[in-house]
Amino acid sequence: MFLVGIIIFIIYVYFLLTIVRRQHKIQRKENMKSYDSDNLDGIRNHEK
Repeated sequence: MFLVGIIIFIIYVYFLLTIVRRQHKIQRKENMKSYDSDNLDGIRNHEK
């Protein structure tokens, strides 16, 4: 019974990490699209 629980837990953790990794890649791609090439120092200009 303990072995079955460990196997289920390992499968759960594997898929959880896979989903987290995919979402991280998607978020990184979205952040690269919104990159401001004029803002090289990373500080936004707050002038009006």
